[in-house]
Amino acid sequence: MEYDYFEAFSRTLGFLSTEELGRLRRARVAIAGLGGTGGAQVHALARMGIGKFSLADPDAFELVNFNRQSGATVPNIGRLKTEVAKETILSINPEAEVRTFDTGVGPANIESFLDGVDVVVDSLDFYCFEERFLLYAHARSKGLWVLTSPPLGFGFTLLMFDPRGMSFMDYFGFRPGMSERQRIIALIAGIAPQPFMLKYMDRTRPDFEGRRLPSVGAAPFMIAGVIATEVTRILLGKDDLMAAPTIYQFDALLRRFRKKTYRWGMRGPVQRIKQRLLDRMLPR
Repeated sequence: MEYDYFEAFSRTLGFLSTEELGRLRRARVAIAGLGGTGGAQVHALARMGIGKFSLADPDAFELVNFNRQSGATVPNIGRLKTEVAKETILSINPEAEVRTFDTGVGPANIESFLDGVDVVVDSLDFYCFEERFLLYAHARSKGLWVLTSPPLGFGFTLLMFDPRGMSFMDYFGFRPGMSERQRIIALIAGIAPQPFMLKYMDRTRPDFEGRRLPSVGAAPFMIAGVIATEVTRILLGKDDLMAAPTIYQFDALLRRFRKKTYRWGMRGPVQRIKQRLLDRMLPR
């Protein structure tokens, strides 16, 4: 069978035009982190017709990934996540151009990772602080939007950073010299200002010292659809873009949705009080 891009994605027509589909075909999306959220996002964006990808992750699949990561299957145990993600994309669109970065993102390859990129998706592991700081700083200097949607139990948060708006560092209130615990508290406060999942989560299960947090398989697939939609919105120049300090939160189990704008991000007085309370709650 001879592959034809526009036939493969023809069912999208009616919601997008042929011209818009062509723009997605020419667009490059960078995804940092190919675990639960990143792996599902790869699949959703490939199905949207995105034609070029830059993918970064240093890890290989393990059995512990099976509850949430789309590429985690028995035949893929031990295989690099970048390799599996590239294989997934090319199985959907053999014409796609895929660059892989098997060492993750770092100072040595950040320029290459963002070269020619139109939109950036942050799906890095929770604890990848230095990598995240590097990614957001370089993306902002290049005028690139960065989207992130971390899973929170049976739900998620959506944050979008406009290169001309509030920065990642300002929203979360990160500053030089913070300890890892202070960084963890600031990150949790920023991605979960309304912690819906605490209503049903066993609070003895998170192991911050061992860097092991609970997760469920439903969340990454909800997130993938939302990220694919917002990436499409940006690439096609559609109206009504949302940017930090506005945040969306959704919990499917509780059927709760919330949209909130934090004028000072997590640096506001109320948010600082919440962070002090969070510091008392988290095990030391």
